[in-house]
Parts: sequence; C-alpha cells; structure tokens
Amino acid sequence: MILNILYLYIMTTITLQVPDSLAEYQNDTIRFIAAKLYESGKLSLGQAADMAKLSKRTFAELLGDYGVSLTNYPASEMLSDADSI
Repeated sequence: MILNILYLYIMTTITLQVPDSLAEYQNDTIRFIAAKLYESGKLSLGQAADMAKLSKRTFAELLGDYGVSLTNYPASEMLSDADSI
C-alpha cells in the first residue's frame, strides 16, 4: 500500500510505502504522523490538524490517543492557536 500525504502549507507530497496490513488504517497512520510531528515541534497545532484533515479542536482532542500532550509548545503559540479554535 502507498500512502500519499499532502502537506498544504508547502504543497509537498510525500509517498510512504507501508505494509498492506495498514491499508484499513490510512487515516490513523496519517494522524499518528501528524501528532508526532506536532510533538517534536516540526508542525504547529494548525498545521498538524490540516495534515490530518481535522479541525484544530478535533485534532487536539485526539492527541492523547497517541500519547502526545497538547501543551507541548511555547505559550505564545498556544494562545495564538487557542484564539482560532
């Protein structure tokens, strides 16, 4: 199976080959990657939510499912993201 991940801000497409056993979990796999990129500080909450094709609120609510804390970045960014939720 091949996953296509479209990152909307830069418009880069990444093709990732994963085992066929993950085919039914395509959305979950993309959300997991987005959550981990958010956790590592590579993406803002909004960018990660866009990558996962979810609203910021919905994405923020599922972070715990992946063991990622919502408060994983500077307070200034948190306030900015909170204003747009």
